[in-house]
Amino acid sequence: MSQVLPKRPYLLRAMHEWITDCGNTPHVIVDAGREGAEVPRAYVKDGKIVLNLSEGATQRLRLGTDLIEFDARFAGVVHHVRFPVGAVLGIYARETGEGMVFSEQDLGPQPPSSPPIPEEGGPRRPQLKVVK
Repeated sequence: MSQVLPKRPYLLRAMHEWITDCGNTPHVIVDAGREGAEVPRAYVKDGKIVLNLSEGATQRLRLGTDLIEFDARFAGVVHHVRFPVGAVLGIYARETGEGMVFSEQDLGPQPPSSPPIPEEGGPRRPQLKVVK
């Protein structure tokens, strides 16, 4: 059986390349609360941070399979930024807004969960309500 790899790192690299090739500026939205996320906390809002991943804004950018890391200036101070690929919520072009939002499925297969135990009386039919 072949190994199933997560899609997110490949999609992220492809979108980064496409946005850059179009002459736009790639930005990522990162879950700053994710374990392993090392980002400048002063720029985190609502648990998220938007980071510019353009060549001009970063140094030593590495878009790895498990980790993204680079050096960047924030208010003139150089910070080493690193976070797991799983912390990336989306990538988009600043100029056009075009991009991609990632789902948990892009991280790879989840271990199988046990099927829900049916309630007594068999399965229930869905109920719809009219909302006016």
